[in-house]
Amino acid sequence: MTLTIGIDVGTQGVKGVILDGARAPGEAILARAHAPLSLIEGLPPGAAEQSPEVWWSEAKGVIARLLASPGVDAAAVRGIGVSGQQHGSVFLDGEGRVLRPAKLWCDTSTAEWAERISARVGRRIPVGFTASKIAWLASREPANWGATATVLLPHDFINLRLTGRAVMEAGDASGTGCFDPVRRAWDLEVAAAIHPELPGRLPPLIAPDEAVGPITPAVAAELGLSPTVLVSCGGGDNMMSAIGAGATRAGVVVMSLGTSATVFSRCDAPVIDPEGLIAPFCSSDGAWLPLLCTMNCTNVVEELRAAFAPGDPTALERWTEEAGEIPAGGDGLTFIPFLQGERVPDRPDATGILTGIRPGLLRPARLLRAALEGVTANIALGVERLRALGVEVAEVRLVGGGSRNPLWRTLVADLLGARVLLPVEQESAALGGALQALALVAPEVGGVDGAAARFVPLHPEGIEPDPARRRALAPVLERHRSAIEALDPTPP
Repeated sequence: MTLTIGIDVGTQGVKGVILDGARAPGEAILARAHAPLSLIEGLPPGAAEQSPEVWWSEAKGVIARLLASPGVDAAAVRGIGVSGQQHGSVFLDGEGRVLRPAKLWCDTSTAEWAERISARVGRRIPVGFTASKIAWLASREPANWGATATVLLPHDFINLRLTGRAVMEAGDASGTGCFDPVRRAWDLEVAAAIHPELPGRLPPLIAPDEAVGPITPAVAAELGLSPTVLVSCGGGDNMMSAIGAGATRAGVVVMSLGTSATVFSRCDAPVIDPEGLIAPFCSSDGAWLPLLCTMNCTNVVEELRAAFAPGDPTALERWTEEAGEIPAGGDGLTFIPFLQGERVPDRPDATGILTGIRPGLLRPARLLRAALEGVTANIALGVERLRALGVEVAEVRLVGGGSRNPLWRTLVADLLGARVLLPVEQESAALGGALQALALVAPEVGGVDGAAARFVPLHPEGIEPDPARRRALAPVLERHRSAIEALDPTPP
């Protein structure tokens, strides 16, 4: 047995898998585990924070449950790969202690600082990126900034707790706002524009095929693992989802329907959007990963569930079945789902809008259909921009919690005009961590691409876009486009 562990520290929970690199693809995942996470309550509007130490505690608990699963031999574990939500700001003092809760990717309370930085450097840096959180801290909490020795991202913090080493890799670092994705190196001039002391507080970068290090003896003893277990570089959740969904070569497009929605494709050269709406990320395997991110996705569905059926785990399934019988966009109900503001389009202060309300339309199933249409229409408008930049989107591998909804899968195929395929393993970020770790400890698999080619099977049935449904949904797309223009007719 050659076992590797993949851990994904997301916004809503920590997920983990154990992969056996000696088994057949359909039998390779030996165990799964999950622990929920929540946001800190009582914060000002726009703020979204979590405790990094809670991430670490829950990650250890998930690893412990994985190792306790039937058929798992802890002595056979050779590697760990960590995925983490992008952009979160972890501020550490000189002893590696966390100074304050991490502000997350969905925190829009730093919009003012994002605008200042963008004006200063002459290019758009989204509010979701780490840069505005650093500038906010230096301005609003100068004592905490003065005590900061190192700034890390969520997955780097877990790597630090596992190994005792504070480093970053190009994939996740390219979402900070002070990274040059073309050179795959820190942009120290931009870092200094964020704050003059920031360049000295950025960690060193490691290569995508380099180990962060072995786990510390203390961690090995606590978890019951060998101290020779290696931790791979890891990456942001989108970078690791790319690996876990098989986007380890050019031409494979992945869409993740999670708390946020992302669409990305591994490219052999950087893709730069002059307006900054498509993130010019690097991948975590040595290439590039241009990425569209919309901030509102499954959170919109969860808001409906909380409003109409709190505590009912079967409500969404019932509503989905009923919503599937409702004609596509036929009654004019339009849901602009900007509950968290929005990144694409760049409207951090926007709110959700519901228009076209008539008698009988405020039913849960009808609202669900309008919400799914609205979320997917917004993604489709962003995909138009990806295509304009030269990224081909003819076939999409769909992952994330929203991909389990059959109506949503159909809407994606129809509104994007693309065939939809489903990877067998939907926890693609955690699987990506396990595959990256396998490529590190077992080079005979042929690197990350070889590992993904073997261990990322797809369901054979795809979902084809239907021409009639596409025509029926065209007005939904145009109503969505018009509503966005009405929010702010002047581009950011």
